[in-house]
Amino acid sequence: MPRQSISLTRPNDAWLKSLVDSEEYASKSEVVNDLIRKAREIETIRARLIAAEQSGFIEQSRSEMLAEIKDNA
Repeated sequence: MPRQSISLTRPNDAWLKSLVDSEEYASKSEVVNDLIRKAREIETIRARLIAAEQSGFIEQSRSEMLAEIKDNA
């Protein structure tokens, strides 16, 4: 897995540390990867909504669209 070095503000570092300390995540890297996955999912949803709006209609329901996106993640 590629490694990256990032600089965090103190509040962001404290927030990441609190998630790890609460045992919700095993490491700060796990938190960051989860946030990136969620951001990518949001980006995909937005792109599909924009495309649907521009086409004038959409055939899938919101829940169908979300299920398909989750299946492809």
